[in-house]
Formats: sequence, C-alpha cells, structure tokens
Amino acid sequence: MTREAERVHVTTLATPQHESWSVRRTRRRELRAAHAQATDRTTSRAAGTRDRRLGGSRYLPRSGEPGPAMLRSPIGLRVPRHQDTSATWAGAYPFLTDAGPDAGGVFVGQTLPSGSSFVYDPWELYARGHITAPNVLVAGILGAGKSALAKSLYVRSLAFGRRVYVACDPKGEHTVVAEAVGGKAIGLGPGMPTRLNPLDEGYRPASVPDDVWTGQVRNRRRTLLGALAETVLDRPLSPVEHTAIDVALTGAVRAADGAPILPQVVDHLLTPHRDDDPDGRLAEDGRPVAHALRRLVAGDLSGMFDGPSTVAFDPSLPMLSLDLSRVGENSTAMNVLMTCSSAWMEAALSDPDGGQRWVVYDEAWRLMSQPALLRRMDAQWRLARYYGIANLFIIHKLSDLDNVGDSGSAARAIATSLLALAETRIIYRQETDQLGTTAAALGLTDTERARLPMLGLGQALWRIRERATLVQHQLHDAEAALYDSTSRMRTNSPKFP
Repeated sequence: MTREAERVHVTTLATPQHESWSVRRTRRRELRAAHAQATDRTTSRAAGTRDRRLGGSRYLPRSGEPGPAMLRSPIGLRVPRHQDTSATWAGAYPFLTDAGPDAGGVFVGQTLPSGSSFVYDPWELYARGHITAPNVLVAGILGAGKSALAKSLYVRSLAFGRRVYVACDPKGEHTVVAEAVGGKAIGLGPGMPTRLNPLDEGYRPASVPDDVWTGQVRNRRRTLLGALAETVLDRPLSPVEHTAIDVALTGAVRAADGAPILPQVVDHLLTPHRDDDPDGRLAEDGRPVAHALRRLVAGDLSGMFDGPSTVAFDPSLPMLSLDLSRVGENSTAMNVLMTCSSAWMEAALSDPDGGQRWVVYDEAWRLMSQPALLRRMDAQWRLARYYGIANLFIIHKLSDLDNVGDSGSAARAIATSLLALAETRIIYRQETDQLGTTAAALGLTDTERARLPMLGLGQALWRIRERATLVQHQLHDAEAALYDSTSRMRTNSPKFP
C-alpha cells in the first residue's frame, strides 16, 4: 500500500459568513427532514423483509425477532447473588438437600432422589436430642407398604436388643413373624382353647415393693372392669356404678383362692354381701353393669375370659403377639378382646427395667372407636419415655382421627393428642380427597402435599419433627416372602389368555 493511499482525507464544510441565522435554521430543518425520510425508507424495507420471512404474519415467533437479538430482552436480567445454608435451602428444594437426621439406626432403604442410605431408630434419635417423643405414626392406603415397613422396623431392631409386643393384631399377619423370630403368638377368639383371665396380677417387676404392687394390681383391675362395662354398655358409667364395681371386686378378691375371675365379680354384683349392701340399693344400682359383664361369662362372648389363664406372659421372649383374627367382624367382641389384652400386657409394659420395646397397634382405627381404650393408650403414650417404649400406630388415613367421637368431645381431643405425641410421621400414598386433611394435620408444604398421590409402592414421606425426607423402603427377598400379606390374592388364580 502506497503512502498516498494511507493519507486521511478530511473535508471541511464551511458555512458562508454572509448567510443569515434564518437561512441556517431553514437549512437544518431540511437536513433533518431528509434524514427522517431516509430512516423511514430503511425501516419499511426491513419490515417488508421480516414479513416475507414470517410468511406475511405480523406476529414475531416465540423466540423473538430473527438475527443477533434472538432470545434477547431489551431489559437486562440481573439476579442478585445469594448465599445461605443447606438447612435454609432445604425449605426451597425439599427432598434434595436433606438426607435425614444424623443418627444411627436400622437400615430402612434409600432416600429419593439422591439414593443415599436411610436409617432410623427412635431411641437413638431421642438420645441425640432430635426428637422428644419416641412414638411413630404410619398412614397410607391399602397395599402401600405400611405393614411391611412396621415388620421390618421391629424385626431388624431385634438384633440391637429390642423386644416387640403386638398389642392388637386383628388380621393375624404378625403371627408368622413372631414364630419366625422365636417369639410367641397368642390366639384368642370364640371356641378356641386359649383362655385369658384379665384379672391376673400379671408380670411383676422386680423393683416394685409389695405394698406398691398390691395397689397397682387393684387399680388396674378396677380400671379394666370399668372399661369392659363401658365397652359393652356403650356409655360412660355413673358414680354409683363405679362404686358397685369396686365393692364387687373387693368381695371377689376376698373370696378367691388366688386371682379372682370374672364370674366371681358378676356374682358379687348381682348379690352383694349383706355387710357391703345392707339396704339392697347397691345391687339395684349395679345391675346394668352386672348384666353387661355377664356377656363375657355366659353370653355370646363367653369362653375367652371366664376362667383362669391358660397362657402366661413371658417377658424374655423377643416377640409376643396377640392374634385376634378369629373374632371376625363382631365389633363388640373385638373391642372387649382389645380391652382385656391391653390390660393383660400393661403390667409388663409398665416395667421401667424391661428394656427398650416396640409396641405395635395395627389397624389402630379399631382402637379409636372406644373411649376407654383411647384413654389407656393416651396414658401409655405419655409415659413412653419413662418405660423405654416406642409405640407404632398404623392407620389408613389421617381423617380417621376426625371420626373419633363428636366434634369437641373428649374422645376427639384424645385422638388428636396422639398425633401430637408422635414426632415421627410416615405417610404413604394418599388419595386426592385426603390431601387437605393430611397437609393440615401434619403441616406439609405444597411440594410435599403434591408428592403424596404420586408415591409408588414402598415409597413414603418421612417427617421427623420438621425435617422431611422421601424414602424408598427396601426388603430382602426372605423378608418380602415372610411379610407378604397379599399372597391369597395371587394363589390359585385362573389363567386368562
């Protein structure tokens, strides 16, 4: 390139000095008008080109105008930088940042979607201060995996020195598990040879002195007789009826050689001793209670509780289950059985030196139908920490708690308090019509509520106090075969083409 070509040519526009101010203003106006016309022609050509590219449409495509400005916004998007802890981000992105509390325990399964191991043990969580109540609530629809989880939790805990008491097994599905782990299942029902005297003294802890033990046995017998009468009569007892039970129990204990039995109590209710009832009014006032308890002796509920016990409670066994599957659909018999069996087992549960124990209430909605059973359960749950007990409460849905008693009744209040006493809530799949009740009762977020209807088999939302984790329960093949409660649905089924 030559030096002449590199020169810069500068042209200077000189305005004649003789032009007036008005002429210069007119010239500037003409220049601006010419510039505006040129701009309009350029814009029109660009619009025509754009219309041809868009097929004649006057609307821009979803990605914006073609060219360098595609997907660009005329206003710059600037998001301020924010830093926070993983505990805070867990609220914005649940199930991603929280893998559950840092504590040991039995293996349950894997967290979703991270795939890390999830372990759980209520006693370990309590020792580390993560929870203050060791009770566990499990809710889910039929076939979601509630019973399999309960069985795997308590069976895997046996290796850590725990023991298991199944206080209510209406379907008998825990019997095979009890026998497999070296425990015992006691079957109760009409026509069976097994007989259980609910007035037995029961297992006596070694640390209880004689006078204290005598008072405990008397109070337990009195409470049991009142609960049985309320269950059969389906109403609360009056003060006079409580007095009649107390007097009859005193007479039966005085006349019995060993533990009294229900027929003796019924006899003393119908015909009290003359010294206990000189004017005969007590016999008249206690007659409804006597006839209610007579159903357990000579009526349709006879043969199960009207004689000495044929079985004994062995606290050294790893597992003990009360199989009530032979009762069938007789709701009164089921309620009576659960009342007697819970009282029979209560002596062993109230031993503070009995070690750490699981107490399982399967199909617990049956228990909640009786105020007397609810009161006993509420008292036991409140003393769970003192006795070293973790109660496992299994229901289908949270609305079962709303079906207990009338609105504002004492029974409804007790049922609701059971939920507050369980700081571990395990929620399996729920139907859409139950989402509002479940979310309100447990304080679920919108994200957690939306996941409940989409949970698969064995998947559950674990809420341990305020921490939420999605967990996939995992079973060994041997466990799956032992815990299977749906085998009858697949046995001898016809083969369809």
